[in-house]
Amino acid sequence: MPDMMKQWVVQGTDGAESLHLREVPIPVPGDYEVLVKFHAASLNYRDIMISTGTYVWTAQDGIVPGSDAAGTVQIAGPKVTRFSAGARVSPIFHLTHLYGRFQEHDFASSLGAKHDGVFQEYAVFNEQSCVEIPSHLSFREAATLPCAGVTAWNALYGGPRALKPGETVLTQGSGGVSVFAVQFGKMGGAEVISTTSGSEKAEKLKGLGADNVINYTEDERWGETAKTLSRKGRGADFIIEIGGASTMVQSTQAVAIDGQIAVIGRRAGKGFSDGGDGTHSTSVSTIRRVLVGSRQLHEEMNVAIEVNGLRPVVDERVFGLGELREALRYFETGRHFGKVVVDFE
Repeated sequence: MPDMMKQWVVQGTDGAESLHLREVPIPVPGDYEVLVKFHAASLNYRDIMISTGTYVWTAQDGIVPGSDAAGTVQIAGPKVTRFSAGARVSPIFHLTHLYGRFQEHDFASSLGAKHDGVFQEYAVFNEQSCVEIPSHLSFREAATLPCAGVTAWNALYGGPRALKPGETVLTQGSGGVSVFAVQFGKMGGAEVISTTSGSEKAEKLKGLGADNVINYTEDERWGETAKTLSRKGRGADFIIEIGGASTMVQSTQAVAIDGQIAVIGRRAGKGFSDGGDGTHSTSVSTIRRVLVGSRQLHEEMNVAIEVNGLRPVVDERVFGLGELREALRYFETGRHFGKVVVDFE
């Protein structure tokens, strides 16, 4: 193995210009740790916020960005029992959130904000903070799962009640979480209604199984339309709420009685004060703040993906590790469909 590796860090708040590539020594794992060589990593909207200083939680200056990656265990510490050298793994999003409800102390373990992230060639993790990736997926595909995949899975299967066959799911847009929600919804036997801004993306969503797609730029009352399109007009049992203040009114128009609105991310979370994975009720539905998910949910999702042969949707643009700035700029335009992935080789 080489002695040095490439590593990106965030210094400043100028977006892509805040990203700086440097060379540092490759770390050495301890007794209960594994050294992972990354092969691919994907971007999330939080990476933009961290690089611009607008993230809802404080990120350390000089942090290695990124939370989603897939790689190979190069060295396993002498007391490691979960993995051996050669295992294909991903680190989990919050390194200490292994099961159950999210706790306040788990914030300190978030990759790419409080803890050095994945846009580096190698990293060391405690063995408990990694999961085996689905056997049929490439590293590019598996690198899309830790944040967007687990968030969508949690929204549909990790809350007060899980999605049942025949229920209705409403998704917003064509970003990573929404696309996964379409796939996971259909995998669970649901009726899926999606919104998007253009005909090309609409066709792609239908290709993934969406039963109906609404162009929200042409239909300002798309919430009412979605409810009308749902089975017997009863509304959506699960809504993947991405847009926040700009879309919440329509979501409340679309939701079924006793339905669940899963509030995703900073944009959707603005104005909601729930910490972690809290829920609170309105007169006819539950609004639930979703903050990725535990290792247990991650592993349950991976099993379902493997059994069903599901393949994550990766955007057609390809970037190398040295092109992280370009990848972030492209991601910020919103032209992508599915996940934007960076290849390390």
